[in-house]
Amino acid sequence: MTKQTILGRVAQLAKANINALLDQAEDPQKMLDQLIRDYTSNIAEAEEAVAATIGNLRLMEQDHQEDVDAAKEWGEKALAASRKADGLRADGRTADADRFDNLAKVALGRQLQAEKEARTAEPTIASQTEVVEKLKAGLDQMGNKLGELKARRDELVARATSAQARNRMMDAVKSIDVLDPTSELSRFEDKVRREEAKAMGRQELAASSLDAQFEQLDALGDSAEIEARLAALKG
Repeated sequence: MTKQTILGRVAQLAKANINALLDQAEDPQKMLDQLIRDYTSNIAEAEEAVAATIGNLRLMEQDHQEDVDAAKEWGEKALAASRKADGLRADGRTADADRFDNLAKVALGRQLQAEKEARTAEPTIASQTEVVEKLKAGLDQMGNKLGELKARRDELVARATSAQARNRMMDAVKSIDVLDPTSELSRFEDKVRREEAKAMGRQELAASSLDAQFEQLDALGDSAEIEARLAALKG
């Protein structure tokens, strides 16, 4: 996997809109579980690639530092050889002076080569440093996104569990309503009340019949009184 591919994948996953994905999912919990697996796998893969990229960057930095140090060292050797040549020439030892001047030139050539190699490596090091920083930031974002995914999954599971518990409770309540002994007691109470009402009706009917009999008796009494008074008049 190339670094650009890693960087692109990290950026894509880090920017993923979880809410939009969940809105499109038929089963949000399964979608979250799959996303968590994908993120975990991609984070592990990206971490290995980033670690390798960082390792290569550190090697380049070490090589660059060695070139910088070598350029400095060859410069110091060139200066020392040149001064030695100047001293020898002052003493009239021209041949020896020329030999040290030649050594100074060799050292300056080595210094120039080391400086070129250091300069050549600097743009690559800068580019790789930028890539590494982006990869690190992407990994941090993916880690945060993974935490968000897990939190949403836990929330969704908790809500689903709560909903299932409520449904089981409602089913139990319905079952209790059907088999509730108080409902039987209520029907029995209604039956008793109907019997009591029937008895009350009979009592009322019986009372009405008794009143009628007493009314008839009163009527007979009045008739006897009338007959008695009529006999008195005649007598």
